[in-house]
Formats: sequence, C-alpha cells, structure tokens
Amino acid sequence: MYDLIIIGGGPAGFTAGIFAVRSGLETLILEKSEISGQIALADIVENYPGFPSISGLELMDKYKNHAQEAGVQTKITEVFSVHSDGVKKIVFTGIGDFESRAVIIATGANPKNINVPGEKELISRGVSYCAICDGSFFRNKTVVVIGGGNSAITEALFLSKIARKVYLVHRREQFRATKIYQDRASVTPNIEFILNAFVMEIVGSSGEVQKVVKIIFKDLKSGEIHELAIDGVFISVGIHPNTEIFNVEKNEEGFIRTNNSLETSDKGIYAAGDCRDTIIWQVVAAVRDGALAATAANEYIVNLKKQAT
Repeated sequence: MYDLIIIGGGPAGFTAGIFAVRSGLETLILEKSEISGQIALADIVENYPGFPSISGLELMDKYKNHAQEAGVQTKITEVFSVHSDGVKKIVFTGIGDFESRAVIIATGANPKNINVPGEKELISRGVSYCAICDGSFFRNKTVVVIGGGNSAITEALFLSKIARKVYLVHRREQFRATKIYQDRASVTPNIEFILNAFVMEIVGSSGEVQKVVKIIFKDLKSGEIHELAIDGVFISVGIHPNTEIFNVEKNEEGFIRTNNSLETSDKGIYAAGDCRDTIIWQVVAAVRDGALAATAANEYIVNLKKQAT
C-alpha cells in the first residue's frame, strides 16, 4: 500500500512527487515512457524562471533527477484504469496492480495534429505548437499560424511582435475566436488572413538537416493550389487531454474538472497539469499544480490515518 500514486512523469507529476516525499508520503510515479512530459520535445525552453535557455529534455532530466534523489519511486508501465474501493485506490497497469490511499492524475495533453505530410517530420525544425515557447526563434522572419479559435489568434498576435510577417490560415470563412481578438488581429499591420484555405503539406528544405521552407494550401472556394514561402508553422487547432481511462468528471473537451484543491469528483483522486480544466497550459502552471495537488493529497491522507487510529 503506497500513500500516493502519481500517474504521469511530466513537470506536474515530478513536482508532486518531490512535495509528497518531503511530506513523508510513500510515493510512486507511474510513467509509460522513459522520456516523459511534452516539454521534453521542445528544442529550447526560454520562459521557465531561473533558466534563460535550456532544452526541454534537459529540464525534464532535472525534474526526474531531483525526484529520484528526494526518494520518489518510479516505474515504467502503462496505466489502464483506476478504481476506488472505499478509501483504497487500485491502479491497474501493465506490470500488475498497485494500491494507494490517494492518486494524482498528471497525464498531460497532446497538441492536436493537422495530419498532413511534413508535419511530424519537421517538428522542432520549423513546426511548433507553442508560440510562447518557440516564437523567439523566428524574429524578423515569416511564419504562418494554422487555426481559427482564440488560441490561434492570440498566438498570431504574440508572434506579430516578433516576426516580420504572420499569416493566419483558417479553413472557414469566419473565425471561431471572440470578436475582440479578431478585431485586434485585423488591425495589426503585419498579420494577414488567409481564409477558406486548407493546408495540404508542410515542405522542408533539401539536405541532411531539413527546415520548413513553405506550405502548400488549397483555396476551398476556387479549388486552386497555392504555395507560400515561410520560415515557420505554428499549429494551433487545440490540444487533446490524456484522460480517457479515468472515470471522473470532465468538461466537454475531456479535461478533468477539479475543485480549488485540485481534487476531482472522486474523493482522494486529484488532477494536475495539462490534463485538467485550466486556463493556461505552461510548465510553470504544471509545476504549481503538482505542488498544490501533493499538498492537498497529504492533508487527505493524514486525515485518513487519523480516522483509522
């Protein structure tokens, strides 16, 4: 019987683990891969306090090493489900079942893909899913943002302060974003809208190390095919939370709903980081969530132990 099981080994999960063991909890992190956390895929991270520039993989290694030195146990396995049996939580995995008094879900989320040729091959070589993370690499260059919601337009507005030119490509006639964002983008001199356009391919340069050089898109009204020379592509069509296996209350997009203590609808089960219903998906927010969830879980477990004596 562990005191706490944390599912997911990204920034939220490892932070929760560090705080938990410092509170005296017997803690286990379950992670399905040796390389954990979406931030590990980032070439360079420049918006995490204390590290002006660090690779995503190096940052994740620091989290992992800190957690291990603090005494957090880690096992690599896939989690299939979590079941509450009274005050006991049972976590079913590929290497057996584990029991705990509390669980923190920190499984994160993945950016939604547009699934076109060149997208996956050119990630970190001009294809990005986060303007705040990678925008600085495109100073005075030409970029395209793909999407039509609030996140896409806010990314375009952010990039307009850095890039020379920003194209905002959307497959419909109208944006889904709220009017205030649309109005701001429409009067920004270096933002240009390309509507009714479907991106068919992201093209990289020739040579051993490829970099984005253009997109090929189709005008959905005329049917014509166009090429657009650019230096970077920012895909902003939403993110998908990794929450399918959990039987707790979620919003319509699958993000887990929590209270102020980050407890879910199932008592003793908490959620932290990108998998939960929040307004910001950044490393600093995930770290904050991990600390808060671990603190709340510790209070819950202490009360359980008191009731048992």
